[in-house]
Amino acid sequence: MMFGRALVIGLVAMGGTASAADPAPAPSTPHEGMPSRSGYLPINGLKLYYEVHGELGNSKTVPLLLIPGAFLSTDSMKSWVAAFAAKRPVIVFDQQGHGRTADTPRKMSYEQFADDAAALLQALKVQRADVMGYSQGGGVALQLAVRHPAMVDKLVSMSATYRRDGWYPAVLKAIEGMNAKLFAGTPIEAQFKKHNPDPKAFEAYVEKIRVLNGNDQNISDDQMRAIPAKTMVIVGDADGVRPEHALAMFKLRGGADQEAVTTGMLTKIPAARLVILPATSHIGMSGQVNLLEPMITAFLDDQRPANPSLFQ
Repeated sequence: MMFGRALVIGLVAMGGTASAADPAPAPSTPHEGMPSRSGYLPINGLKLYYEVHGELGNSKTVPLLLIPGAFLSTDSMKSWVAAFAAKRPVIVFDQQGHGRTADTPRKMSYEQFADDAAALLQALKVQRADVMGYSQGGGVALQLAVRHPAMVDKLVSMSATYRRDGWYPAVLKAIEGMNAKLFAGTPIEAQFKKHNPDPKAFEAYVEKIRVLNGNDQNISDDQMRAIPAKTMVIVGDADGVRPEHALAMFKLRGGADQEAVTTGMLTKIPAARLVILPATSHIGMSGQVNLLEPMITAFLDDQRPANPSLFQ
């Protein structure tokens, strides 16, 4: 989810997004930072752009699917891709109307975007992946785990909610006032208009995003409990996501190990992990790669938490 003029400015600072008219990089000899595979696939009526970093099928490590936030694209995730690609294959793609995947008259929904992600994995012959999403992408990751549970090994939700009331009321109010004029002169507007110069098309696209994020999604507590994937919930203490909502997600996913509460030690790998970063906003979260990568990698690799001896 992205909202308000302040976050538009933040998106510009992050480098905006790439255009569906931009050529897809497809180097014959990939080098660091470049995908080993990239291109377009026909997915649910879209010409969906994707990138694969590393070799699928030749790694003992489960691939990681990264899902960008609203208005963001594969290009916005380069630092995250670089942080993880040395240890595991990474897949990243542009959602409908984002980056190189052009918009269509098709309605936008978290459920539809999750089905697109599942269809992409199937097209790439990936039966199971770890899934990590930021903001809107985090909501899509949650829907993917609900709708296609067999495809999600581990789940990382970053600055995302499973229900509309997970956002502060001020966030929802800001979304209500979002319109195409807020993006005037930004790279987001410019790149969209490269492949569709019709101003009405851009207005329609922004309106779709406004409706999508204004309505958000409504995953029930029972659906959250039923997700089989181990889950990591990450928010900032100055995020648009209410910390009590993040705590509720953590508990619904099996967090708050009662044995650990009683003994003071974790004796088994927990089903859920909760991270609340200090002095970190919604946009700020996207820049916390160096801090979060070791924590996320420990989670993905099922590293057993340490219990240091205090009385040696």
